[in-house]
Amino acid sequence: MAETKKMTQGDKYALRIFFFSALPLLKVIAETEPKFKKKFAGKSFVFQVSVLSDEFKKTGKLSTHFVVENGAWTTHVCQSHSNPDIELEFPTVEKFILFFTGKGMPLPKMKGVLKNFGKFVAILLTLLRMAALLQAKDAPAKLEDQLMLIKLYFYLLSNGISQLNKVGHPATRAFTESSPDRAYAYAVDGYDDLQAWLRVKAGNSASGRGEYKRSKPFLTMRFDTPKHALDILMSKANMIDYLKQGYLVIEGAPEFGAALGNLMMDVGYYAQGTYLDEEKAS
Repeated sequence: MAETKKMTQGDKYALRIFFFSALPLLKVIAETEPKFKKKFAGKSFVFQVSVLSDEFKKTGKLSTHFVVENGAWTTHVCQSHSNPDIELEFPTVEKFILFFTGKGMPLPKMKGVLKNFGKFVAILLTLLRMAALLQAKDAPAKLEDQLMLIKLYFYLLSNGISQLNKVGHPATRAFTESSPDRAYAYAVDGYDDLQAWLRVKAGNSASGRGEYKRSKPFLTMRFDTPKHALDILMSKANMIDYLKQGYLVIEGAPEFGAALGNLMMDVGYYAQGTYLDEEKAS
């Protein structure tokens, strides 16, 4: 294997978030944004993103792949396909993380590109769209872009917290282990499709997209407008100030709002590669 630098614990958390939570967001853009939905209409192929390391003891490879059939995407999280039509294969964990956090542009090995060039271009444009949204420093000007970015954030944060819990992230485990059965939700007033949830119970966790319907959530973080939601999600505003102004309402159990906010920040810490800067500084 090409990997020589040993993975840090931060790398392992980041890989979990990218392969289980971030890469699956590609399907959201490909199937819901008209511009990209049109690009994949009628197309069928298998696309895979993978990274190599001898620390992946079973296969030496970590992958998530997508099966696209007549434009409809199915996500296979953390599963390797034996013969994908198109594959982006990163030779090291370091290069993968630098690429997907936007901290560098190390190019992966690109398989099947020449044979499937039109499909590859469509995939690349979709990846660039996702990266441009998630790596943006400021909220988009257009409302439709704001709504898509909120959707991506809600899905990434709810699932990312659950994934950190599943791999034993200390702060997340401390939050879930002593918890009774509780659901935490995100929502924006007036936009029914901008919802996601996290459920925890005795150290276990699950997440989902849309409204949580089993019961009334223990806590709902509800924003009054898309812009105010992005102010908080992008760390442009203070949560306490927005609570005072009514831009954000924490329904149900507001005393747990800070704890949920801290877990959200933990996901961002790894998804944005902030941990790399701190590891380098130390």
